[in-house]
Amino acid sequence: MTPVSGVETHWDVHGLRLAGLSWGNPESSPVLCLHGWLDNAASFAVLAPLLHGCHVVAPDLTGHGKSARRSADATYQIWDDLPEVLGVVEALGWQRFGLMGHSRGAVIASLFAATFPERVERLVLLDAVGPEPVPESEFPVQMRRFLQDKGRLLERDNRVFASVEEAVASRSEAGISEAAATLLAERNLRPCEGGVTWTTDPRLHGASAVKLTEGQVQAVLQALDMPTLLLLAEGGLGGRHPEVAASAERSIRQLAMERVAGGHHFHMETPLDSVAERIGGFLAP
Repeated sequence: MTPVSGVETHWDVHGLRLAGLSWGNPESSPVLCLHGWLDNAASFAVLAPLLHGCHVVAPDLTGHGKSARRSADATYQIWDDLPEVLGVVEALGWQRFGLMGHSRGAVIASLFAATFPERVERLVLLDAVGPEPVPESEFPVQMRRFLQDKGRLLERDNRVFASVEEAVASRSEAGISEAAATLLAERNLRPCEGGVTWTTDPRLHGASAVKLTEGQVQAVLQALDMPTLLLLAEGGLGGRHPEVAASAERSIRQLAMERVAGGHHFHMETPLDSVAERIGGFLAP
């Protein structure tokens, strides 16, 4: 793995200071990349430099990495990221662009692309498509979980590690390589008494107040009228949940779907040349 350090950048969106990384020539095809849950912009540090002909920008989504946390009264539902994603795009001055997301970032990317299809030229989804639907009958139970989690997590502190190496080891336990865990952990840590701790907002561990129904999820996918590339990892969510592929095939009109070797974070693992070539050729044909 030979990641290339991106250029640090910042945006002020709706009173929040957001951080991120960028790679490539700003005159090349613009591509916005959205990372997964508890990850950060370094999620694309291996892949982005291999996307020739692309100017890749990856923000740390709010509450992750070096970006600010939301206020105590705010929430972290997936659609709460959309105004900030739009704010970053507006700050960049992009009218049309490629959009790529991994895991939770893929879900956010689908929501954004469905809402603003005229802005998204091409869409790349890495090992996820849309949110998992929840029956309407589960609404009261879901709301109860959210309310209980919100109060509890507002008072919670993140775990303290004696060293960066210890933090990296804990991240590797999730099933990603040590090299990938190091990239993600180092951008997601800050010094504290006793060692280091995550910058991640603990509220990201809480239940959402509302989840989309099956009909709403299908409406999102059916609104994706741009060319869409879905890469599903054999050892990731795509391999464990065949309904992800079935839902995409049923609803996305211009879908190219492929299965790739590796786990959920396959876009951070080596060798990556063939995957990068496929994605780069799709985004900047």
